[in-house]
Amino acid sequence: MGELPKDDMISAPSLLHTSMLQEVIHSSSSSEYLLHSYKNSFNGFVAKLTGEEVEKLSNMEGVVSVFPNEKMQLYTTKSWDFIGFPQEVERSTTESDIIVGVIDSGIWPESASFSDKGFGQPPQKWKGTCQTSSNFTSCNNKIIGARYYHNGVKLDPNEFGSPRDSDGHGTHTASIIAGGLVSGASLLGLASGTARGGVPAARIAVYKVCWSKGCYGADVLAAFDDAIAHGVDIISVSLGGYSPYYFENPISIGAFHAMKKGILTSTAVGNYGHDRATITNLWPWSLSVAASTTDRKFVTKVKLGNNQVYEGVSINTFKMNAMYPIIHARDAQNTTGGASQYASSCDENSLNKSLINGKIVLCDALNWGKEATAAGAVGMIMRDGAPKDFSLSFSLPASYMDWSNGTEIDQYLNSTSKPTAEIQRSVEVKDELAPFIVSFSSRGPNLITRDILKPDLSAPGVNILAAWSEASTVSEKKWDTRVVPYNIMSGTSMACPHASGAAAYVKSFHPTWSPSYIKSALMTTASPMKGEINTDLEFAYGSGQLDPVKAANPGLVYDANETDYINFLCGEGYSNKKLQLITGDTNSSCSADTNGTVWALNYPSFAVSTKYKVSVTRNFTRTVTNVGTPASTYKANVTVPAGISVEVKPSVLSFKSLGQKKTFSVIVMVPALDTEIISGFLVWSDGVYQVRSPIVAYLY
Repeated sequence: MGELPKDDMISAPSLLHTSMLQEVIHSSSSSEYLLHSYKNSFNGFVAKLTGEEVEKLSNMEGVVSVFPNEKMQLYTTKSWDFIGFPQEVERSTTESDIIVGVIDSGIWPESASFSDKGFGQPPQKWKGTCQTSSNFTSCNNKIIGARYYHNGVKLDPNEFGSPRDSDGHGTHTASIIAGGLVSGASLLGLASGTARGGVPAARIAVYKVCWSKGCYGADVLAAFDDAIAHGVDIISVSLGGYSPYYFENPISIGAFHAMKKGILTSTAVGNYGHDRATITNLWPWSLSVAASTTDRKFVTKVKLGNNQVYEGVSINTFKMNAMYPIIHARDAQNTTGGASQYASSCDENSLNKSLINGKIVLCDALNWGKEATAAGAVGMIMRDGAPKDFSLSFSLPASYMDWSNGTEIDQYLNSTSKPTAEIQRSVEVKDELAPFIVSFSSRGPNLITRDILKPDLSAPGVNILAAWSEASTVSEKKWDTRVVPYNIMSGTSMACPHASGAAAYVKSFHPTWSPSYIKSALMTTASPMKGEINTDLEFAYGSGQLDPVKAANPGLVYDANETDYINFLCGEGYSNKKLQLITGDTNSSCSADTNGTVWALNYPSFAVSTKYKVSVTRNFTRTVTNVGTPASTYKANVTVPAGISVEVKPSVLSFKSLGQKKTFSVIVMVPALDTEIISGFLVWSDGVYQVRSPIVAYLY
């Protein structure tokens, strides 16, 4: 996906695209195959093609990449206070000039979180529109723009053909970023307090790309194309999919072109943890955000007829007023044509309704309760060996136990002829271990470029209360009847908008800062996390836990612009021809002078990959810009484990003015490793600012 042509030869990109298709499909009606042309911020199109036609198009002059319109996944208020960002924090007078573009499932505009009371007109830089319909009649001075995209995807009857959110995900993420202050918000009494976003005075531009069938790449690119042209300051994308190449992924392509226009893209790393190398959205020109816990945890106790009480996790808003009979699912198999062999897990069509009706059912696996509800169960207890570090909502009273507690409950069932139980309403308890990276958060290392550390940082993504669509339900299941204005959700989808909000906060104080300035500020001021809890170390949490207050005043920043990334891509093996197509600049080329290495990319972290018991030395070159005190002297302080050796040259940087740049090198000597990952950090300190960067060495 390349840059738009810089000359006037092609006034309408769609004509060019139709002409290209004409050569591929050899049909006079080639325009029928053209589904969409990207016209605003980059050059590309969506078309219906056969495999043979794809191959022909790939080999045509001027084509950067051709990839399928793949479906992506959505990665699903105490959190801001927990990271030291209270309601009373210092605010910029220009916060209301900041526009955050949210590429997601739309928005519920009637939510109190999106009231425009007290807001003036949108900033003059705003060039976007509000795409209205019968069920989305207008935007306001808070939600200043809204568009939707479903190129070639047929909508389900219960979906809104408008920017209105029928899922809840987009409403939730938008309110985490920029929701206004709403007192007394809760999920049916749980997590009660004041709901607010990171930048309550900022404006929201909505780009709906996600539907019940998923989020397709063609729509994501169209949203980026518009958002860049509309004048947003930050783009937040809580969805994704993996690609082994930088320019065969719509989020990577969109984020690259956004970076060129001075817009930082914040992304979620994915919910595929906690194995190594599961991370998505690992593009060096975007911010990759992992999910951490806060100190709020929801637990749900189960009281048995023998007065024993066992604790599980869930978000249970129901209250039982009596003890109910309890049965193990294996003892209630549907033997009349159902899936009885899966009864113990409570799989669909596996339960005997006559044996389940009016009882609590014990299941040997996590499930959403569809079968239990259909069978007439009044509650559900689940047990397995998976981590229990976040809580889920279910459509009936439920508690999710570890195997030990679940086994003791099972033993009780076998000890009496009339076992009974009560599933109690969830309560909030303090998690003393927080913050740590939740089990579902995807881990590094980076599989595309091994020596760029990903994720970049972490932010709260567990048990987050935020606004919700009233076209959805608490559990997002159709058989759930609870409709609420605020809901509690977990996911890297919730972590990403915390970072987006923090980026917008920094941007409000420094409107001229580049995307890399803002990204560097967020990374180098992040709070260190505990390696003894997160044994994956920086592969789990990156630079550490987000700290928006410190990020607004970081002292030094690492900058990288389009030229730096082009040089990096040269080092990655991209040809002159492909670079010129990506940038739209015929002067873009690789040479001995511009063929940069990954170790020369001005990234705010350091990663060294090596093979088992093979020593390696890497020389990193970095440049920092002074944004702190005009006259200041920074000294390098390195902390690394025994064996690894790090030398910083020079070890002292003296500045005389703001904006002054200083270059240094970091030589990392890694011994023959037999440990998967070891890490330390470099801190530049002038006595006021602490500019911290992780140093990681690992086996691949």
